[in-house]
Amino acid sequence: MSIAPPGQKIGTGMSQTGMEQGAPISRARLAGLTLAAVGVVFGDIGTSPLYTMKEVFGVHGIAIEHDAVLGILSLVFWALTLIVSLKYVLFIMRADNRGEGGIMALTALAQRASANASPRVLWALTALGIFGAALFYGDGVITPAMSVLSAVEGLEIAAPGMHRFVVPITILVLLVLFWMQSKGTASVGALFGPVMVAWFLTLGGLGIAEVVAYPSVLAAINPWYGANFFIEHRLHGFLALGSVVLAVTGGEALYADMGHFGRRPIKLAWFGLVLPCIYLNYLGQGALLLGDPSTVRNPFYLLAPDWALYPMVGLSTMATIIASQAVISGAFSLTRQATQLGYCPRIAYVHTSAREIGQIYVPAVNWALLLAVVALVLGFRSSSNLASAYGIAVTFTMMIDTILAFVVVQQLWRWSGLQSLMFLGCFMVVDLSFVVACAVKVIDGGWFPLALGGGVFTLLATWHRGRTLLSERTRLETMPLDIFIQSLFHSPPRRVEGTGIFMTSAPAGVPRPLLHNLLHNKVLHERVVLLTVMTEDVPIVPEIDRVEIENLDSGFYRMLVRYGFKDEPDVPEAMRLATESGQLEFHMMETTFFLGRERLVPHIKPGMALWRERLFFFMFRNASSAADFFRIPPNRVVEFGTQVEL
Repeated sequence: MSIAPPGQKIGTGMSQTGMEQGAPISRARLAGLTLAAVGVVFGDIGTSPLYTMKEVFGVHGIAIEHDAVLGILSLVFWALTLIVSLKYVLFIMRADNRGEGGIMALTALAQRASANASPRVLWALTALGIFGAALFYGDGVITPAMSVLSAVEGLEIAAPGMHRFVVPITILVLLVLFWMQSKGTASVGALFGPVMVAWFLTLGGLGIAEVVAYPSVLAAINPWYGANFFIEHRLHGFLALGSVVLAVTGGEALYADMGHFGRRPIKLAWFGLVLPCIYLNYLGQGALLLGDPSTVRNPFYLLAPDWALYPMVGLSTMATIIASQAVISGAFSLTRQATQLGYCPRIAYVHTSAREIGQIYVPAVNWALLLAVVALVLGFRSSSNLASAYGIAVTFTMMIDTILAFVVVQQLWRWSGLQSLMFLGCFMVVDLSFVVACAVKVIDGGWFPLALGGGVFTLLATWHRGRTLLSERTRLETMPLDIFIQSLFHSPPRRVEGTGIFMTSAPAGVPRPLLHNLLHNKVLHERVVLLTVMTEDVPIVPEIDRVEIENLDSGFYRMLVRYGFKDEPDVPEAMRLATESGQLEFHMMETTFFLGRERLVPHIKPGMALWRERLFFFMFRNASSAADFFRIPPNRVVEFGTQVEL
């Protein structure tokens, strides 16, 4: 057993290792990652052709004539180019946090870049990031409802009498989808890639067949048609952007899933397969509309020959299930990350794979999403009605990404003011245009994802504020550790064999359970370890940097265990790492964990509004225990109750 002299830290600092995006990989591995990316990353944006063109012409009363159709096709092309290809694939994906992407990673980068800014600026950046993350839950509700409903609606084209069965079949598919979450996706995940490849090839094939018959639609890549569309239709043309944005929903998933596959496989999949196939399908739908305007009732399914309608409904349903699965899994991962970063109470989750540590199932989130999704389907009853609620949450998230990325390029990448403003101006014009165009959807259903996102944001912000107040009040009432250790020399208590581990969020103070144990039991263990778990602003902390132990004196040790916001806390595993590295030897059967179970009571001067205080009390009472969250064996735990004023 290796123990440092008192006051010396055992272990190393944070290393700079992480996922190296530029690291060379073999062609076989690159092909495998690209195939997997097709199956996971592009489900949402890949199913947008199911409803985008139908909504553009079916909602805004735009006449189906040559210039109008080419104008919409041009807007779709340039939306995909500017937002997905340029903004996300070629630019924002460079802003990785040790290989990880997503709004939580981008928020951490922006906070790091603005470390010297005023507290108000840091608060604003944090609030933006958390609100963007909260909006993801709104997307997690709407995506399954919208995509599955639009796929099943193909039955109406094949057999009009099936109309009354669309909603029941949709709900049945959704029930099976959410029921399957507890079983894990490892067994069916291998099928995602091949199914989605077949889906995209089918999209492209159906589009090519119609483009050959009406090749003039290829001219739609000319931006003049998009500009002329605005000139001709003015306000109606601008509002049509609220439906055009449906073509890019899911584009932010490219960045969010970067850590799973890497930047290069996602680029290859997007430019090599996904983008050409989906845009060919849009062109095919445009050509179909020009040839027969009556097909506006569902141009996607009417692209297919009559004999292929039922197979297309089946393939579409499979594709939308895959798209929904990615969103649901993302909601689980986001909940875990929010918990790690201190924005969400500890919540029970289950590992669904023995090999993939990231595959988890969160029962509370799963069933809450299911209830919301079913309510949406029953309330809106058609994809056209639901489209009014779709897109507004995504556009807000994309705008938040632009603002956070602006901070990163200016402060972290050291771009000049002119370059940064050009970046901000270019993408903000596009983002704001879509946000304003979608604003008219608020009354017709867009309020739902905003209300859901606002509700989640309130929960996250209230929990974070409450925990901050609780830590401050606890710290004020905590005895300094150095004074406590010195007092032991004057009146030493009885020491017993073994190790006592006291978990604390304030490494410099004496944990309340330690004082209670000394007061009631009159003893201390021969080794006392003050354990603090810290979450860094990186996704993953390497094992070599996980544990740091400092010998304080008199048998006291300070143990810091670091995790990234995508790591899963496991205190026994951290103890094993400390033992194997020779920092401090632990034997579980000789170790007792002492935890505090706080009972909150209102403070005479509350630190937040009364309703928020009551909300925090409710979340605090219903949070999972620390022992379960940190995987501490329950038969090694002793809990001391304490009362804390908030």
